[in-house]
Amino acid sequence: MATFPRICYEIFVRSFCDSNGDHIGDLNGITSKLDYLQQLGIEAIWLTPIQPSPSYHKYDVVDYFNIDPEYGTLGDFSRLITEAHKRGIAIIMDLVINHTSANHPWFQESVKGIHNPYRQFYNWKSPKEIETLGIATREITPDTWDRNPWHRWPQNAEKYYGLFWKGMPDLNCDHPPVRQAIYGIGRFWLNMGVDGFRLDAARHIYPEWEEYKNYDFWVEFRSEMQKVNPKVYLVGEVWSSADKIAPYFKGLTANFNFDLSLAIQKIVLEEYDSVGLAAVLARNRAIYAQTNPDFIDAIMLTNHDQTRVGSVMNGNVNRLKVAANLLLTLPGQPYLYYGEEIGMLGIKPDEFVREPFLWDYRQKDDQRARWMKARYSKSKTVIPLAGQINDAHSLFNHYKRLIQWRKSHAALSDINGGIVPLPTQDARIVAFIRTSNEKALWVIHNLSGETVTFNASGLSDQLLFSTHLESHFSGPEIIALAPYSCTVLGE
Repeated sequence: MATFPRICYEIFVRSFCDSNGDHIGDLNGITSKLDYLQQLGIEAIWLTPIQPSPSYHKYDVVDYFNIDPEYGTLGDFSRLITEAHKRGIAIIMDLVINHTSANHPWFQESVKGIHNPYRQFYNWKSPKEIETLGIATREITPDTWDRNPWHRWPQNAEKYYGLFWKGMPDLNCDHPPVRQAIYGIGRFWLNMGVDGFRLDAARHIYPEWEEYKNYDFWVEFRSEMQKVNPKVYLVGEVWSSADKIAPYFKGLTANFNFDLSLAIQKIVLEEYDSVGLAAVLARNRAIYAQTNPDFIDAIMLTNHDQTRVGSVMNGNVNRLKVAANLLLTLPGQPYLYYGEEIGMLGIKPDEFVREPFLWDYRQKDDQRARWMKARYSKSKTVIPLAGQINDAHSLFNHYKRLIQWRKSHAALSDINGGIVPLPTQDARIVAFIRTSNEKALWVIHNLSGETVTFNASGLSDQLLFSTHLESHFSGPEIIALAPYSCTVLGE
């Protein structure tokens, strides 16, 4: 099996680092921060879309073979890839192939009539056909609330399918020229040196009434990409339950675990393991393994589509540290959303969970992107990175230490390693065994603000590390766990 990055970092490019003073984050800005990311322990960067687009978020592409001028040039991107690779950091590019922009030349040709050769690049149907098939509306899902995915275009009797928004028409992947065009796009960027793709809306390549077709599509896509890079990394956005995610591991290297994200948020906020976190995760991983024993569970606290964990926890640093403790000791491949390491805040709508990174206090921060007026993450509400670097107790340094610990212990760093729940008598505790080959570690979390005890009978009596010095063996086989702490035992 190929070796894949152990710690990943998502960057909303527009908001990360402005290199030229135009108030917009850019590729050269990211290049200038590669040393920072390397020191944090990051091994891969997922870049949100960087191709030309009419929107601020750029999930509606108009040119698949170029870089949006706001972000830089193909030369800038090539330099970023080169410099990242020098530091052992992979580049994962957001690839949006479920849909295009309505401004894309393919769609602009498509609207010219039923005989246009690009008509079949998209899903056009007559109102009668839509009614007959019973597909006029759809169920609400976590990734889109739009119940009406069919849209009109002037001077067209047929309607076109656009799951997320009328300005983003879905491609028709049953049409062979579309599939070949998609494969050509992927090959282009792999040949430039990217290491893989985050696949936007991977569950929606085909409309929901044909979801089963997605599985074979991704198998074929991976096969085509492996012709360029046999070790290509593909992580899918499949926002669903474990049983529905599992089939996507036929073709995809990894899939994001949204349910785990929400579960971590819930138990940390409540300071009570009401979901049986370790047991649920173990069961879900067993489901994935039935499809592909080499699956990678891409785990995170939040991403660009979710209220930031900092706001979920109301800025409570102790709880944010507990969330980090859980994320970085669970099996899988952790993703950090830019700014999580400093406690950035943000509540949907989307723009406000994508606010500019705080490098320094406002008066000194000449690298801060200022394309929008931040509502939540300001120097008054979040301590900028410059104010956390030299504070041993800061959230930033907590993340840094956790990442170092994770990477230095095989049973923690193995992204394909296992998890075995440990029984507890106190729901304020989450405890489990992390395994990798013949190595094992015992991990115990105290979710609460009170000191609690844990019976470590039958476990190692060697305390390898703890986030809090106050955690200790208080007697034979009894561990006193400091408030909001994580303790790891091993041999």
